[in-house]
Amino acid sequence: MVGWIRFSFHTRVFISLLALCLLLVGACVTFQYHREKIFKTEMLDLRLQIFNTRILEVMAGQGCDTALMRHIKSPFKDLRLTVIDRDGTVIFDNNDRTPFPTSNHNNRPEIIRTRLLGKAYTVERWSESDRTDYFYSASLGKDGIIVRSAVPYDDGTLDSLLKADRGFLWIMLVITLGVSLAGYFVTRRISTSISRLNRFAERAEKGERIYDDKPFPRDELGSIASHIVRLYIQRDREHHEALAQERDKIRLKKQLTNNINHELKTPAAAIQISADLLLDHPELPEEKRVEFIERIHANAMRLSAMLKDISAITRMDDAPKAISKEELDVSPLVNEIIKEQSLHSTMKISADIPDNLTLTANRALIESIFNNLIGNAIAYSGGTEINVIADINGNFTVRDNGHGIPDEHLPHIFERFYRVDKGRSRAMGGTGLGLSIVKNAVTLHGGSITAVNDGGLRIDFTLPVENS
Repeated sequence: MVGWIRFSFHTRVFISLLALCLLLVGACVTFQYHREKIFKTEMLDLRLQIFNTRILEVMAGQGCDTALMRHIKSPFKDLRLTVIDRDGTVIFDNNDRTPFPTSNHNNRPEIIRTRLLGKAYTVERWSESDRTDYFYSASLGKDGIIVRSAVPYDDGTLDSLLKADRGFLWIMLVITLGVSLAGYFVTRRISTSISRLNRFAERAEKGERIYDDKPFPRDELGSIASHIVRLYIQRDREHHEALAQERDKIRLKKQLTNNINHELKTPAAAIQISADLLLDHPELPEEKRVEFIERIHANAMRLSAMLKDISAITRMDDAPKAISKEELDVSPLVNEIIKEQSLHSTMKISADIPDNLTLTANRALIESIFNNLIGNAIAYSGGTEINVIADINGNFTVRDNGHGIPDEHLPHIFERFYRVDKGRSRAMGGTGLGLSIVKNAVTLHGGSITAVNDGGLRIDFTLPVENS
């Protein structure tokens, strides 16, 4: 876990969801409690209003008959009944515990509202006369007379009657626990992707290898996380492959440098020895002088060919994208090379290439492919025929009818400076780079190349063609 993250994403989301749930439940409970209290208050007022109406009916028929009013059944124990005339004077009060009230009652809240609305109630008001909290309910009758009934809070009956039902609270508590439990699992599922992404970021920052070994949840966040991890793994793999390729390239360059040093020593030493002999022995016979001069020339030509091949190899290795390409008609190009090569050999060289077979390629590299393959067959095959074959899909074959190559050498013939018969190759002026140049040129154009023994050596390779 990153140091500055005090709580996990799951914890923070769950606490936020829980707080929101509690806030919502609290609001619902408060609202329901308020509604239930109002409902119970109105029901209590309704019961008292019914009682008040009965008193008003008695008074309308019998007058203020106190004895009769005292015997009307009260809906509550210790209910206090007060009758007030138009000018606020109390004309009846059934409370025997205190002196008869003589103050003007028109200033009481419930009396003021009753004269305006016809009826009213006050939930809880302190009575100065008997020093008790009452619930007051008043009704307006004829001639401005008001009947007011009051229920005391002192015995706890009224408190329990107006108290909200606790069953709803328990139901909401159970719902809250259920929602919280569901929220825990939902937020944990959501946080799975976040937690794994966090661990992934830590490992990526440390440069550790990362493997996509566990599936993410099947949701939008899991999909995004999965794409990020796969993209990183792909980039990381490509990075390591690029590093490996770069290391291989450096290794090959070192190997090439060592091979070049080794290969250059022989012709350079031959040139130096021949030159030293000519300088140190001016008395040599003319035929010996000519022999040494010819040896110097042959080794100089070999050095020149070797440097040319090394230059081609280096150019293909270092700047393949910088090599220009153009549309080439293969048939006339190969026929021209065959014509040139036939001037230096008695072997029969033929070509079977479709007309208008077009490549988008580098002319010099394509020429080097066919020159090297045909030249190698002339120099080393020991056969009498060379055939160059192609089809419209860019599949090429160069084969001879010579003695072929021992099978143990076939996997290595495209390696730089590899020679099957080192002594014979050097004697014939070979550089050991021809087939390596062929392979690099084919690969550079997006093709592949193989060699097999098939009644001689057969080399198959592919080049991308422009199909008309």
